[in-house]
Amino acid sequence: MKRLFLVSLLVAMGRTAHAQDPTALAQRLAERIARAPARAVGLYYRSLAGSDSLLIGANLRFHAASTMKVPVMIQIFRDADAGLLRLDDSLTVHTAFPSLVPAEAFIVGKEDDSDSTLYESVGRNRSVRELLELMITRSSNLATNILIERVGAVRAQASARALGAWSIQVLRGVEDGQAYRAGLNNTTTARDLGVLLIAIVQGRAASRPSCDSMLAILGRQEFNEGIPVGVPPGTRVAHKTGWIGEVVYHDAAVVYPARGGPYVLTVLTGGIKEDSVAHNLVADLSRLVYGTAQPRP
Repeated sequence: MKRLFLVSLLVAMGRTAHAQDPTALAQRLAERIARAPARAVGLYYRSLAGSDSLLIGANLRFHAASTMKVPVMIQIFRDADAGLLRLDDSLTVHTAFPSLVPAEAFIVGKEDDSDSTLYESVGRNRSVRELLELMITRSSNLATNILIERVGAVRAQASARALGAWSIQVLRGVEDGQAYRAGLNNTTTARDLGVLLIAIVQGRAASRPSCDSMLAILGRQEFNEGIPVGVPPGTRVAHKTGWIGEVVYHDAAVVYPARGGPYVLTVLTGGIKEDSVAHNLVADLSRLVYGTAQPRP
């Protein structure tokens, strides 16, 4: 089957000491992407130590999978800053939710969730803080739906767009099969996710303490098969993954190199049938970016 890869390639170069040769990096990344059995790949890279950026298919739209949990997290912290909720507030754990399709409902089951521990608390209360941790670090779908029910998908989308993620769609919770079949899906681009991570790093997504808390939670991510594999052991990486088997695999990260300032890298992939192949692609792209992002001594 003919593979569709690079739709757009834009390299914006600034005179900083951080990125050595963005044009050469773009070529190497494009060559690696071209070898992948992917339907599409979107990549966004930006050094936070300067103005350099590199975009490869960065405005291609993908099913967001669990990366949509980043704007939900942002909305939770914005509401906490505004006094609309407290992170220690308790929410009742339940598994039934209204579908985005009118008059329909759906059940979230642990067989389709990457975290099974929360299901042991059905009928009991858990704090917003605990649910946030599970939503990001273990990508709990159940925790996500409980939190979306609290803050609203529409509000999470509006806040994300106000921060510059102008095309992101946060329509609903996770595992809403009726909505999925109706084509009502959460979607994002590599640029959207990159912009949100930059807003968190720069303290614009919420208050500075809240943004620091978000980075700490992202740094405790338990699924590290993508971008973290491409950087030296011990390198700090704050990131969020998302995947739907044979449909998409994504990783969106803030990377803190040993030398130089941090950078944001988001890689979205679609149509790779084997998880390991998708993981290896993202790890290879991460490795190429890290090697170029390090300043020369």
